[in-house]
Amino acid sequence: MNRRAVILAGGKGTRLRPYTVVLPKPLMPIGDYPILEVVIRQLARHAFDHVTIAVNHQAELIKAFFGDGSKWRLRIDYAREDEPLGTMGPLKRITDLPDHFLVMNGDVLTDLDFAAFYTEHVAANRLFTISSHQRQQLVDYGVLITNASGKLEGFQEKPVTPYEVSMGIYMVSRQILTYIPADRAFGFDDLMRRLLEARQGVDVRKFSGYWLDIGRADDYLQAIDEFSGMKPRFLNE
Repeated sequence: MNRRAVILAGGKGTRLRPYTVVLPKPLMPIGDYPILEVVIRQLARHAFDHVTIAVNHQAELIKAFFGDGSKWRLRIDYAREDEPLGTMGPLKRITDLPDHFLVMNGDVLTDLDFAAFYTEHVAANRLFTISSHQRQQLVDYGVLITNASGKLEGFQEKPVTPYEVSMGIYMVSRQILTYIPADRAFGFDDLMRRLLEARQGVDVRKFSGYWLDIGRADDYLQAIDEFSGMKPRFLNE
């Protein structure tokens, strides 16, 4: 089976400044490799044979590093954005997408089984599947619970709230392109609203393994700290 992936790598990495002043975010190093190379190696290991990288900011550096992908035994080509198109807008400019394909951010460190995620989606012929992860939000204050009269009814000291988030990894049917406008920025949030309004089914698959979005400075530093000791888990090397 031929497996296609689109990697979103056009952002400016503003949340990672000053780290991204010189390098684009996908080339930020994690151990021995840029984060995007870790992703490419993982996709190759999971039998993806064609990767399109959507580029904008510092595109030439990314293209110079990855070339045609032959180093990793897959095909790499590029979709160039003249202006930022959001997370879903670039898909509209890729003319040869198959019936189902993977879409993901280029700054994700995870041990997700991409092949299984792909296969489950295709077998069910789904429209859109989100890989999700549970995070926790710590409130650094004592939280007061009051009634309408201003009387205290309860108190929680620094509560922790669990919530489910998108990992920035999706399986997508080509049918969703009809919901994406051409030639303007259109994000994941925009697409989800359109699909919900149209009562189109969006599936969510919870993942309990390792996941970090290195676009956040704290997570990037954590990834650097943990990658070397966990390298076999990510790269099977």
